[in-house]
Amino acid sequence: MPLVSMTEMLKKANAEGYAVGQFNLNNLEFTQAILQAAEAEKSPVILGVSEGAARYMGGFKTVVKMVEGLMEDYKTTVPVAIHLDHGSSYEICKEAIDAGFTSVMIDASHGPFEDNVSTTSKVVEYAHSKGVSVEAELGVVGGQEDDVVADGVIYADPKECEELVQRTGIDCLAPALGSVHGPYKGEPNLGFKEMEEINKTAGVPLVLHGGTGIPTKDIQKAISFGTAKVNVNTENQIASAKVVRQVLAEKPNEYDPRKYLGPARDAIKETVIGKMREFGSSNKA
Repeated sequence: MPLVSMTEMLKKANAEGYAVGQFNLNNLEFTQAILQAAEAEKSPVILGVSEGAARYMGGFKTVVKMVEGLMEDYKTTVPVAIHLDHGSSYEICKEAIDAGFTSVMIDASHGPFEDNVSTTSKVVEYAHSKGVSVEAELGVVGGQEDDVVADGVIYADPKECEELVQRTGIDCLAPALGSVHGPYKGEPNLGFKEMEEINKTAGVPLVLHGGTGIPTKDIQKAISFGTAKVNVNTENQIASAKVVRQVLAEKPNEYDPRKYLGPARDAIKETVIGKMREFGSSNKA
């Protein structure tokens, strides 16, 4: 099955009351685990790739070829999108699209609103001409993810959300409403009142960044308010690192990477399966 954009999978998720997980790729084993989990659960899936992770793996083209090769070898039958996470500029988004990405996020949320509209519109125009979906962000999601660092959470303004959607034609919106990248310090406190208002006025599927550590009841509430995509990365990284540490602690002389990265891959797969069931996307492919 060829790679697809996010548009149809998120519209279906919105209509049927579940969310599709975006699980970030960090290396080959992450990619294998996420694709295996999606096929096992018969779930659509979004493979998130940050600029830093793409550089680490060699570049956008390498990532696309790796995903396409695995999908062919695994005989993948479920819908898979490959999505640029937190694209920092029009040029970076274009580079990812030209390399074969089927979806991009332009994150122009750190500058003035009019600059966000202008940059996002330019990305949408190019992406849509290639059949690629676009996600944009408003407000500031806290924490750090790769090159993206934010000290405080700034809630998205519902009126600006509506205006951004209308003026740019984006396919989905990530309004910052209290979630953070990386582990939470204390209990997550999501702005459900704002989420409900944005859901009513924006008219596109919503995206929740920083899905690791948010209680299931809050995830389900967010889904009921139009969240159709939930991003997860930290949880998979923690699960994989824990297993690598365990294997090497038990076998300090082990040097074959397959002997510790294989079990790490299995841990990621189990984590992703759990998330797919929590988000309600299992058996929705």
